[in-house]
Amino acid sequence: MRDPGPRIREIFEHFASTEKIGSLVDGGIVPGSGDELTLTDPATGKPFATFRDADPAVIDVAMEAAARAQRQWMQLTASARGRVMNEIGREIRAHAAEIAEIESRSAGRPIRDIRGEVIRVAEMFEYYAGWCDKLHGDVIAVPTSHLNYTRHEPVGVVVQITPWNAPLFTGGWQIAPAICAGNGVVIKPSELTPLSTLILGLLCDKAGVPRGLVNVIAGQGVTAGQAAIAHRRTGLVVFVGSAQAGSLIAAAAARKVVPCILELGGKSANIVFADADMDRAVLGAQSAIFGGAGQSCVAGSRLLVHRSVHAQFVERYARASEKIPVGNPGLETTQIGPINNLRQWIKISEMVKQGVGEGAHLVTGGSRPAELESTGGFYFAPTILDDVAPDATLSKEEVFGPVVGVTPFDTEEEAIALANDNPYGLAGAVWTQNVARAHRIASQVRAGTFWINSYKTISVMSPFGGFGKSGYGRSSGREALFAYTQTKSVWVETAAEPAIAFGYSAG
Repeated sequence: MRDPGPRIREIFEHFASTEKIGSLVDGGIVPGSGDELTLTDPATGKPFATFRDADPAVIDVAMEAAARAQRQWMQLTASARGRVMNEIGREIRAHAAEIAEIESRSAGRPIRDIRGEVIRVAEMFEYYAGWCDKLHGDVIAVPTSHLNYTRHEPVGVVVQITPWNAPLFTGGWQIAPAICAGNGVVIKPSELTPLSTLILGLLCDKAGVPRGLVNVIAGQGVTAGQAAIAHRRTGLVVFVGSAQAGSLIAAAAARKVVPCILELGGKSANIVFADADMDRAVLGAQSAIFGGAGQSCVAGSRLLVHRSVHAQFVERYARASEKIPVGNPGLETTQIGPINNLRQWIKISEMVKQGVGEGAHLVTGGSRPAELESTGGFYFAPTILDDVAPDATLSKEEVFGPVVGVTPFDTEEEAIALANDNPYGLAGAVWTQNVARAHRIASQVRAGTFWINSYKTISVMSPFGGFGKSGYGRSSGREALFAYTQTKSVWVETAAEPAIAFGYSAG
């Protein structure tokens, strides 16, 4: 293992105090020369660091470094690669406190949530470490004298573009399966939240991956991201973000005949039947939409409640939601931190006003909590809108904030129809004590992930991805490894005197 270098906290303090954030390229921090970009603390609305957009020259060096390191990585045995990945997990655990502090400050997420999330990122690398020497092909019983077998080979260099809502988690979620499958990585986190992904890349280096295997680009999507997609070394593009941006990225990749994995938005339906355990369902409905301040692609933003319990449920739900502590993400008691950025805060506010204008009833929330006005932070109170029509904007478009629309239903068939009356298909849930009904609904709702009497439980061991406008491909579980590889079919003639179907003997 190489010299560990300075501690991660010292690196962060260097970034924040000297304003010299750059890209991690070929094992070193490289400054950009493009437009000046600013990092803002969502809890105060105040800038705390600046850096310059990565220019095309930085991207080119990163792509070439990843290609070179990828070849070196594949020269190691699969077991040796697994040991390095386990070391990455140990490094993440060793620096968990510093990483959580960085993520909480730059992304505005409650520290109590981030601590557990850092450990889950470590588990991602540990899980895929176990897969390194188990990614094997098949022997196919072809009807000839040949031995036919398959190999799963890496695509080469993977370009990954991740969002601002959970930069550390999505960074680990993408990097771990990519390098397990033998690829080099050039990852571009959001220009709003690059720090934790930079730290993750540094820890990969510290753990002993070949220099340049994991490169982290500090830059914008329209500049650095597009340059990476267009590069001749790009073998696969992975994008996590909005459906609108995803369609543009897929089109750019398609022009080069480069495949994509897209994890896009969601407008997930959370269905509550009259026989549900109401206490658990109310708690689940809070977690579904208010966890992470609603800045989650799997958020249960459409709450469908059986009409017989609709009024009772909404009243209990509102009372409980008004008690959720909103505030400084650095406090242990905070459960909802600020929205990540002012632009998103404005969008959320406008969509709530639009929802009321389209006939929904504002039950609670709808603005910044009065007690947090003086902070300058981008806080938004847990917001419930009732009687949201199935064709309303709030039923169709992603808000990406702590805003839920409630719609009553009368029958199981209507609930399924309402759940599926949406272009997205990322997640969904049902709350009921009727086991047969639960499985019927799980089989009929179009969603890549579906929960029964639960919400928002995910694991790196399980495939994750969406249907429809929520994207395609899977980026966790065993399925991710197949997405990050190409299958080669190898034919070996085994007959002593194989049949000659064409041509003449040289003799």
